[in-house]
Amino acid sequence: MGALSIRNVRKSFGDVHILKGIDLEIEQGDFLILVGPSGCGKSTLLNMIAGLDTPTDGTIHIGDRDVTHALPKDRDIAMVFQSYALYPNMNVAQNIAFGLEMRKVPQAERNAAVARVARMLQIEHLLDRKPGALSGGQRQRVAMGRALARDPALFLFDEPLSNLDAKLRVEMRAEIKRLHQATRTTTVYVTHDQVEAMTLGDHIAVMKDGILQQFGSPHDIYTRPATQFVAEFIGSPAMNLVSAKVTGGGLAAHGVELPLSQAQRQALAAAGLANGAEVNYGLRPEALSLADAGLSAHITMVEPTGPETYVTLDSAVGHLVVRAPGKFHPMVGDTVKLAWSTEDVHLFDAKTQKRIGD
Repeated sequence: MGALSIRNVRKSFGDVHILKGIDLEIEQGDFLILVGPSGCGKSTLLNMIAGLDTPTDGTIHIGDRDVTHALPKDRDIAMVFQSYALYPNMNVAQNIAFGLEMRKVPQAERNAAVARVARMLQIEHLLDRKPGALSGGQRQRVAMGRALARDPALFLFDEPLSNLDAKLRVEMRAEIKRLHQATRTTTVYVTHDQVEAMTLGDHIAVMKDGILQQFGSPHDIYTRPATQFVAEFIGSPAMNLVSAKVTGGGLAAHGVELPLSQAQRQALAAAGLANGAEVNYGLRPEALSLADAGLSAHITMVEPTGPETYVTLDSAVGHLVVRAPGKFHPMVGDTVKLAWSTEDVHLFDAKTQKRIGD
């Protein structure tokens, strides 16, 4: 059994089903990201792992212990909240030591733990300050320090960076990554931010409407999305999806035949899709490139970001977005040719929204 095992976990309030049978397992030292839009059930699942809520059905194990109905204090966890949850009347050292004090840890051990995490988080100069005298990033470090001092079996993070500005989010994201690499404590982290998901996690669980859409490594989630929802949710700009129809073993959109590999043609045949069946033909924005020959497209918008440029185009197959490296020289109003490799094509059944082929 893994460090954390979630088996067929369901949560309902009357006829409203929040979680619809979640199965997940991670090993010791893994960093799991729960990601999805607001209302997908990710925070509810985290609260159940923490013991702040109980499943309607299913079980939760931490290590070899069934903690489905155990109290939070009996789970050997530490949680970092979005709101920091610091005590305003205590200084930093007292906030970090509070959990240990409640567990009757001797003073000498508490002091050693405070010194250890303060050094790790580089907040030794803040130990005498109270939360009101700290910046948002400093408060978040203190909240993390309180969790680290516990040396728990499991770290839980509930959108800890959402209250920080963009620059500080980047810094704290790197800090969390560094801490995990140093401690290798098993971690579950909830976010709706796909950049956090892709950069922090060993494993990502993408959720929608209480259902686990896909569980895998960041690479697998990005390069082999299991559903159309995952394909659109992970990646910025979002994947281009062209509405196509099966025609004689191939695909066409608005009269334009779309390139397919032999393996993709075989996958369409294996899926049993008849002529006229609708298939969504997906391409990541970085998969499209300017070429001397290819699909003709008209540039409608150019968005420089510095290291790359987002280019919006209208074509015979519909609206497309290209992510071009560096400075993009064609201008709005220009007509260009687009090309791509069939290796970068993703196919989804328009009816089931599931991936077609490998």
